[in-house]
Amino acid sequence: MTLPPAETPLYNHPLPDIEQWLLSKGCQQDRDHLHCWRVQQPNWQAEIMMEVDSIAVRYLQSGETGEDLQRAFKYSLSRQDLDEAIFAGP
Repeated sequence: MTLPPAETPLYNHPLPDIEQWLLSKGCQQDRDHLHCWRVQQPNWQAEIMMEVDSIAVRYLQSGETGEDLQRAFKYSLSRQDLDEAIFAGP
């Protein structure tokens, strides 16, 4: 499967392409909550939730206080922008 160009807004990606992108980034889909994904990197871990109008990312036990940090990104952002924003970590 070939993904649309990285500059394409995420809302122009079919759902299977978004899922393929998340898999390629090392994310694992929650079997009980299919809109939820998890990713673990050497220095951080996060939950990614595909909401109706945005992607919500919760970085677990991050920051100076060790509290969860949550961010939301609109689907109007390009896959490249989302890739850089989400997978750069907290």
